[in-house]
Amino acid sequence: MSRLPIRFRVTAALALAMALVLAGSGWFLYARLDSHLATALDTALQVRADDLGALVREPGASLANERGGGLIERGESFAQLLDRSGRVLDANRPLRAAPLLRPAELHAATRGPVYADRPSVPGLDEPSRLLATPVERRGRRLVLVVGATRQNDAETLASFRDELLIAGPIALLLASFAGYLLAGLSLRQVESMRRRAAAISADTPGERLPVPGTRDELERLGSTLNEMLARLEAGLQRERDFVADAGHELRTPLALLRTELELALGHGRSAEELRGALRASMEEVDRLAQLADDLLLIARYDRGRLQLRLESLDAGELLSSVVRRFQLRAGESARTLAGEAPAGLRLRGDRLRLEQALGNLVDNALRHGRGGVSLRAAAVDGNVELHVHDEGEGFGDGLESAFERFNRAQHGGEGGGAGLGLSIVRVIAEAHGGSADAENAPEGGAHVRLLLPR
Repeated sequence: MSRLPIRFRVTAALALAMALVLAGSGWFLYARLDSHLATALDTALQVRADDLGALVREPGASLANERGGGLIERGESFAQLLDRSGRVLDANRPLRAAPLLRPAELHAATRGPVYADRPSVPGLDEPSRLLATPVERRGRRLVLVVGATRQNDAETLASFRDELLIAGPIALLLASFAGYLLAGLSLRQVESMRRRAAAISADTPGERLPVPGTRDELERLGSTLNEMLARLEAGLQRERDFVADAGHELRTPLALLRTELELALGHGRSAEELRGALRASMEEVDRLAQLADDLLLIARYDRGRLQLRLESLDAGELLSSVVRRFQLRAGESARTLAGEAPAGLRLRGDRLRLEQALGNLVDNALRHGRGGVSLRAAAVDGNVELHVHDEGEGFGDGLESAFERFNRAQHGGEGGGAGLGLSIVRVIAEAHGGSADAENAPEGGAHVRLLLPR
């Protein structure tokens, strides 16, 4: 059943439900008609018993000779008068002298009306309904029995049953056909969306599914799928941009490295010149290795696979480690580099990754900023903030895009890096469950803050 198309499954379900409804309705109507016919027959017998009761009280009246007034219809109704012992005193002609009532029924009928059913009566071999009621005649208490055949009712029920058996299947077929058409109309929009979805590929950006303006589940489904397509398209575009930018960044150091090696191999050079070429090549190799590490870090974070080795860290020791690492470089530029943290301030994090993030910030400050560079840690609202501040020109107009990948204006101008420094900082902060932001300090310079859970 599950392999059938939805249209056929919906039609089959509708046909089954309709069949149950028709069967239940037919049975109910048949039962109600049978009940109404039985009630009508009992009422007619009661009326006939009242009329014949008045007749038998008259002197010289006889049931055998009763024709006037339509009280007894030949072949369809009958009447019989019994005494208390069950002897037949009078009866219309189809009946024989045998009493119609059993002794128990006769005894009950002397006290009040009694209804009974018979499969047949003498002279009328048809199912019949009887009513026995007490009457008074010349001071004697007698029992009047009136009856009628049920053949007319049986024929009426049989005719109604035949009509139901004919009309029911026709109604079921019509309802199933209508359900098939309605299911097709309802699924037409789904088929339209399916065809459009089959035509959408990475080579057709901007394509969207047609959304019906029906304000129902189909419209919500189409809108949700279009939103999903927009997210996938944006993600694919980011991946394409990432690959293109990475390829561009890799091409420059590779070209320089190739040039240095070709010059070293193609011309006779002194040992000192060869060592210089090798040093230049090593710098480009280091740059390639750092770029590869940064790209791998970002790729792992995007896939949710960035592993952290969390431990309890002293904030002061963390800042001191970064300061010692860049102290010589800052001294060569005659710039100050200092770190400050409250005593006993601790945080939980990955030492290597946090030193990498702070190192990127200090490297940017030394590369693009001016004046002294300060590192500071503080406890704020149950979190730990790590600040890096320089005295240069700040981020300028590139503040909003400072953390974007391959953004070369991350720190107030063109730089020699790949534009991944601040991107790595944000990745590491978010991997720790924190955040990173930047601002142009009011007193001048760039100010970057890492907010980490304590």
